Amino acid sequence: MNGPATGRDRYRWVVLGIGAFGAFAFAALRMGLPALTPAVREQFALGLGEVGLIFTAVSAGVLLTLLPWGVLTDRVGERPVMTVGLLGTGLALIATAFAPSFHALLAGLFVAAMFGASVTGASGRAVMGWFGREERGLALGIRQMALPLGGALASFALPPVVGVGGLEAALLAVGGLTLTAAAASAIWLRDAPEVVAGSAAAAYAAAAPPPMRDARQWRLGAASALLVMAQTALIGFLVLFLVDERGLSVALAAALLGVAQLGGALARLAVGRRSDKAGARIPLLRSIALRNALLVGLVAALAGAPGLLLYPVLAAGCVSVMGWNGLAFTTAAELSGRVRAGTAMSLQNAIVAVGGAVAPALFGVVVEASSWPLAFALTALAPALAFVVLAPLEGEEERRARHRRASGPTPEVRIPA
Repeated sequence: MNGPATGRDRYRWVVLGIGAFGAFAFAALRMGLPALTPAVREQFALGLGEVGLIFTAVSAGVLLTLLPWGVLTDRVGERPVMTVGLLGTGLALIATAFAPSFHALLAGLFVAAMFGASVTGASGRAVMGWFGREERGLALGIRQMALPLGGALASFALPPVVGVGGLEAALLAVGGLTLTAAAASAIWLRDAPEVVAGSAAAAYAAAAPPPMRDARQWRLGAASALLVMAQTALIGFLVLFLVDERGLSVALAAALLGVAQLGGALARLAVGRRSDKAGARIPLLRSIALRNALLVGLVAALAGAPGLLLYPVLAAGCVSVMGWNGLAFTTAAELSGRVRAGTAMSLQNAIVAVGGAVAPALFGVVVEASSWPLAFALTALAPALAFVVLAPLEGEEERRARHRRASGPTPEVRIPA
C-alpha cells in the first residue's frame, strides 16, 4: 500500500474517534438525563408530566437547530461546526448548573441542546467522507454506538456525582466533557476529501434531489420518528418505572439503565456490520421495527409480573429499541450522497426529534392518568407502524444497488493537504 493511502487509512480512524467522542459527550447529556430525573424531581418537586418536559426541552432544542447545522456543515465543513457547537453546549451546561428554578433549568437544557445538535450532521458527514460504502455501516455504527455509551457512562457516573455534589455537580461534569470534545475537534479534525469529479459518487450526488425535496428522506424520517418514540419512552422512563413501580433503589435502577445502554451500543455496532455484509439497510431496519413492537408489547403485558418474567423481556426491549439508529442515519446519508450528507442526516434527525419531543410528555401523562401497562401498550404501536411505513423503501434500495453495480466502483479519493 502506498504512502498516501496508508495515511488516509490511518487518519480516517482519527476522524471516527473524534466524531464518536463528540457524539459521546452530547449523549452523556441527552441519554444520561434519565439517571438525573430522580434528583431533578426531588429538587424541584415535579410530577411525571413535568419530568417528561425535561426530555421534551432537549429534543425541542435539537429539533430547532438540527437542519441549520446540517446545511452549515455542507457549506463550511465539519471542523468549525463541531468545534463551535460543542463549545456552546459546554458553556450552556455550566450556566444551567446554577439554574435557580425549574423553568431556568428547562431553558438551559434547551439552549445546550440547540448547540449540541451540531454534532449530528457534522460528525456523521465526516465519517461518511472517510469510509467507503462497504464499511460505512460499521463505521457509522461505531459513531452511533457512542450515543448509548455516553448514556451508559452518565447512568453509572452521574448518580454518585449527584450524591456528592448535587445536580449542579452533575451538570458541570457533563459540561466539562463537552468542552473537552470541542477542543479535540478544533485540534485534530480535518474535513472529508472532496468527491472526485466524474466519479459515480459525484454523478449520483448531482442526480439525487435535495434532501428537503426528497420524498424518500421524509418517509425514512417518519419511520425513524415512530421508532424513536419507543426508544425515548422505554429508556427515558426506565429508572422511574423500576423505582416507582418495582421498588428498586435509584442507584440500582440507574445501573441497570447503564447496562441496557451498553447492550444498545453493542447492538448498533453489530447491526451496522450486518448491514454492510448484506449490502442493504432497509430490510434489517424493518425487522428491528417489528421486533421492537413485539418486545414493548410484551413489556406492557408483563409490567406487573414477577421480575423473573419481566426483567429479561425489559432488558431485551431496551437493547433492541436502541439498535436501529445507525441504520437510519446511514441510509439518510446514502440517499442524498456525501455532498449533501450533512443536510440529509440533520433532516432525518430533525424529524426523529419530533418523535423524541412528543413521546416522553405523552408517556408521562398516560402513566399519571391511567397506568404503566397502558402507556407501554400504546408505545408498542409506534414501531409497528414504522414497519409498514418503511416497506416502499425496500424496493427503492434494491434499485439503487443495481445502479451502483452498473456504474462500477467509485475511484479512490485523496487525502487533502
